Amino acid sequence: MEAEIQEFRDHISRYPPFDGLSDELLDEVAGAVEIAYFKAGTTIAERDGPVRALSYIRSGAVEVYRHNGQLSNRLGEGDIFGQLDLLRDRQVRYPVQAIEDTLIYLIPKPVFDHLCAEDEEFADFVELSGSSRLKSTVEQSQRNNDMIATPVRRLISRLPVMIEESATVQEAARLMTEHDVSSVLLIRPGDEEESDRVFADADGRPWLLTGMITDKDLRQRIVAEGLSTQTPLSSISHGWLIAIQSSESVNEAMLTMLRNNIQRLPILHRRRPVGVVYLSDIVRYETNNSVYLVNNIFNRTSVKALARLTPEVRASFLRMVDEGANSRMIGAAMTSVGRSLMRRLVELAEAELGPPPVPYCFMVHGSLARNDQSITTDQDNAMVLHDAFEPERHGDYFKALARFVSDGLNACGYPYCKGGIMATNDNWRQPLARWKAYFRDWIAKPDPQRLLHSSIFFDLEAVHGEERFVEELQDLIATQAKASPRFLAALARNALGRTPPLGFFRTFVLEQDGRHNNAINLKRRGIAPLNDVIRVHALGVGSRAQNSFERLDEISQAGALPAGQTDKLSYTLEFLSIVRMRHQAQEIKNDHEPDNAIQPEHVSDSERHNLKEAFQILSNAQSFLRFRYPSPGR
Repeated sequence: MEAEIQEFRDHISRYPPFDGLSDELLDEVAGAVEIAYFKAGTTIAERDGPVRALSYIRSGAVEVYRHNGQLSNRLGEGDIFGQLDLLRDRQVRYPVQAIEDTLIYLIPKPVFDHLCAEDEEFADFVELSGSSRLKSTVEQSQRNNDMIATPVRRLISRLPVMIEESATVQEAARLMTEHDVSSVLLIRPGDEEESDRVFADADGRPWLLTGMITDKDLRQRIVAEGLSTQTPLSSISHGWLIAIQSSESVNEAMLTMLRNNIQRLPILHRRRPVGVVYLSDIVRYETNNSVYLVNNIFNRTSVKALARLTPEVRASFLRMVDEGANSRMIGAAMTSVGRSLMRRLVELAEAELGPPPVPYCFMVHGSLARNDQSITTDQDNAMVLHDAFEPERHGDYFKALARFVSDGLNACGYPYCKGGIMATNDNWRQPLARWKAYFRDWIAKPDPQRLLHSSIFFDLEAVHGEERFVEELQDLIATQAKASPRFLAALARNALGRTPPLGFFRTFVLEQDGRHNNAINLKRRGIAPLNDVIRVHALGVGSRAQNSFERLDEISQAGALPAGQTDKLSYTLEFLSIVRMRHQAQEIKNDHEPDNAIQPEHVSDSERHNLKEAFQILSNAQSFLRFRYPSPGR
């Protein structure tokens, strides 16, 4: 029985809300659990029946039904049910039936109550419904990762090199040469009177950290003074040492070094040395800041110089992912970099071609317009020209300008759009009046081709030039789309073309295209269709926002969706986006070209569960589109 309890404990510790419980609470749950087995087709919980335990699905699958008998949800391994009934009146409100042979672990009501009382996150999870798993995961991630205070331990790349202070200068020089370091930490055996300063090595022996010797010390205090290489290190040690704890922030480490005019800073975990951080490490770390990178972009004077920044763009992306930034922070930073590159390319083009013959505006679409760019994206851009534009007189200039910028973006890691959505395409380099005619036509006659253009061009933002041109287009879209039920209905149906990768029993439907075999394209099957859903609702309420999170805020304020639905969509978008970014960061670390395809077997049980929940929310949101925007006449 002890083995069964341990197996149960190990299993629940992988799934929320149990994955955040302390060892003591996990032991309590495992020791009190009861086991029940139900054959396929068996009723597990009857309506109005008693509820005495929280049900945890160890294996199998169940269906949960509404009051009217309609299917509400399908649950599988790691899911729980009955929590709301336990919190309310201990009577079953939603009947549950096994659709496969199912093993259930029953957690008694007293234990459930104790978990709610002792663990706030567990209580929050079970008290919420629908998006509770995603909400708990996303909020916990944000609590655990505060970019304001990045711990200095993130800058440590190797263990410190240490030597006894009784060793000679020559022995220290040999050790520094062997390990290719410019400093060593000095230690000596510790004793009981120094117990508050002593740390134990791997063999349990007590040591005391007493100082640090650098190559500068060897040069100035030994070679310059003509001392013997057999001089003991203790005789040239400063006798004092400045160090900080590994949990202190990078900012605090930098301030400590500047205040004390030192170039190296030992890092401690409690009393044990775990590394040495150099001022150059902090400088290198700060250069991967997106703000620094944007400033660097505008100091570059050629396309080749801009292209050489590509490794720094990736380093900035990796830094933010590793620090635990959310997708909105990363998306905004990468968008700032992308727009800055584009602006600088336009400046360089104008410097080469001369001033533009008529006013114009370069505008972007897709992720750059939505402010949610990741590290891998192609270019989607267009050009709005003043209505005084004359093709015969001005056409060559703007065609050359578009080509310069597009080629420059490609050189900087933003490949050409395969669909030709670029200002180099004559169709997408037009006067303002022509663009307005485009949008009016797309809204008035929503056939498949026009709907495709709408889904691309209705996310738009100015990058360089006369921003008022793009603002006029945004105003036109917001007013006319809202007033056209036929267009909204057609756009809603078009948004159903890309479905989430969920099978009948909430398994994943995987890609089978060779290159990404048995994988899920998170952008194509998750993020893109979710952005499509959000765009339809945003146009329906006349929103002028371009970012999907900002659109959700305006959709919520307009009351266009049932209570709580915009929160579900927000958590879903955040989760899918950050999973995609973490995957891309890992691909870069593995020296692979980043993509959008993840393989479910390579992610944790908890993350697979959250992916299923996210895709289910997306599926429900797509279904609601049919109801919210019915075709006229139906």
